[in-house]
Amino acid sequence: MQASLTLMRYLLAALLLWAHLLFVMPADAQAPLQANRIAADLVAEHAPVPGETLTVALRFRPQEGWHGYWSNPGEAGLGMTLDWRLPPGWRAGEPQYPVPELLWLFDIANHAYERDYAVLVPLEVPEGAMPGAPVTLDAQWLACSDQLCVPERATLTLRYPQASPAFAAQFDADRAAIPPPLESRARFAFSPDRLRLAIPLPAAMTIGDPHVFIAQQNLVDYGAVQTYSREGDLLVAEIPRGGLREEASLVGGILAFGNGEGVRFEAVAGDVPTGGRPLRGEGSDAPLWLLLGGALLGGLLLNLMPCVFPILSLKALTLARVGESEAKARAEGVAYTAGVVLACTALGAIMLLLRGAGEQVGWAFQLQQPLVVAALLVLAVLVTANLAGLFELPMLPIRSGGRMSAFATGLLAAVVATPCTGPFMAAAMGAALLLPAPEAMLLFAALGLGLALPFLLLGFVPPLRRLLPRPGAWMERFRRIMAVPMGLTALALVWLAWRLGGLHFAFAALALGVLLVTLFVAWRWDNLPVAAIAGAVALYFVASLPFRAEEQAAAAEASLLDPVPFSETALAEARASGRPVFLWFTADWCVTCKVNERVAIEREDTRAAFAAAGVTAVRGDWTRADPAITRFLEAQGAAGVPLYLWYPAGGGTPEQLPQILTPAMLAQRAAR
Repeated sequence: MQASLTLMRYLLAALLLWAHLLFVMPADAQAPLQANRIAADLVAEHAPVPGETLTVALRFRPQEGWHGYWSNPGEAGLGMTLDWRLPPGWRAGEPQYPVPELLWLFDIANHAYERDYAVLVPLEVPEGAMPGAPVTLDAQWLACSDQLCVPERATLTLRYPQASPAFAAQFDADRAAIPPPLESRARFAFSPDRLRLAIPLPAAMTIGDPHVFIAQQNLVDYGAVQTYSREGDLLVAEIPRGGLREEASLVGGILAFGNGEGVRFEAVAGDVPTGGRPLRGEGSDAPLWLLLGGALLGGLLLNLMPCVFPILSLKALTLARVGESEAKARAEGVAYTAGVVLACTALGAIMLLLRGAGEQVGWAFQLQQPLVVAALLVLAVLVTANLAGLFELPMLPIRSGGRMSAFATGLLAAVVATPCTGPFMAAAMGAALLLPAPEAMLLFAALGLGLALPFLLLGFVPPLRRLLPRPGAWMERFRRIMAVPMGLTALALVWLAWRLGGLHFAFAALALGVLLVTLFVAWRWDNLPVAAIAGAVALYFVASLPFRAEEQAAAAEASLLDPVPFSETALAEARASGRPVFLWFTADWCVTCKVNERVAIEREDTRAAFAAAGVTAVRGDWTRADPAITRFLEAQGAAGVPLYLWYPAGGGTPEQLPQILTPAMLAQRAAR
């Protein structure tokens, strides 16, 4: 499917280009001669010296709003053709281009130059060359704007300006803009859907915003997201295949670093390592101690995030229990912390293992799986009944208190509380996806420690415990009251199960929870026939539950902003329009996301401000696993949702907004 879509994009690009040429060329033939939209000049560095190589600069000056093309123009455009008329014995070498830009127009990726640029060409001057011999060039190129493409040509005679400091400085600038070639050859390998490159670059070399421009056509998808990793002194680039998927014995191109800098490379077929350290954003380069501090502080602040509200009842029970004695307080604080840290590290380890196996998963991946949500729903129903006093089992000791209760509370708190990323936590979790496994596991443990820290302090700091109410009969009433928010959590999980797996799946999961409650209550009252029937029916739902989940998730909810569903193509098209773009990523299981939508996004004043400013809204729904969204989140240094990006009008660097939005934040940006 992806290959056919890519091929359609190439066909569309070709049709647009030839349509431009078809309608423009006859008009130009009848119209008076018009100056080129991209002026050209041919200048030599100095007078020719027999037996030496002379470097000449073919300089281009595009008019405002026009651009020229690299040798491989991308999904549209045409490369330049040069027809030299040289004196006898002279030879022209391969043109050397500066680093191009990735220019998006009408969802088409172009390798272009919107600025003044120069292409350098080496000319071999033979021994005995006659001085003053004329050198002429017939050059043809394509000049394009965002509305029109015009084929242009010029016959240029090589000029030999007199030496001057200004001329020498200009030529030095032209030469400096040409990316230098790598001394060592790179290696490439093809997979069914990707071109993989191993480019030799010192490990100490800082790479800002890399992008690989492939010189050969029909090898890669020019507009696809490229991923990078480090393996010692090798930079490994992976680029999705595209076009006609032609093969090659030699792959060359330019590795751009951003700001017009880069290197040229040639790659031969060979081994390309896997499993290196991914490159993504600036957060991954932060010192480990700073990342650990961010994870600890992020976990601490997670106690205040809306995603934790549904389990505050469980934490309240722990708060009440720690006031009984010094020994019990310390024991429960340690047990609760052990449960939280174990859950965080286990989730992190599973995520790293899945990623190592090639799966595109991120933080909170567990809530993207219908069966995991069903298990949490059943657990929430059992906890609700347990808190309400309907039954009490050793396997579910939350109501009974003690170390086992605190440990179980910690486990459940971490599993339910970690889906949303809060302040400071986002950078740390994003870096955890880049670092070696031992360092990543330290970050997950630090996150858990931060989440558990308030209760650990309560266990070991007596003055803090003295601020709590004294234990008494009120605790039993409080437990029963706390069954209400836990029941609301169960209802929220019913809704999420429906969103993920459909109505029949959600009903089966809820029925399973109710049947288990019936089983335990009947067992408590020695009603064995009812317990047996409930157990048998529960086994039926357990066996059938995996087959009830629907392949397609429920449709995204309606929005006041009428957002475009996220895809890389949709985002590129929105940005190419020149209007502001608000991109947000959400999930039905992310409470912070839903609160932000209610408080700041789904508001009439936000809709009105967006309409007045012509803002395009794009929404990425990560409720179910989506590899394209996961890759984009990783490219932004985010391990999970929410993520909010504001793209200003006319292009430019996007602004990453805070993870807690205020009511006026979006309207203010739209009004700028």
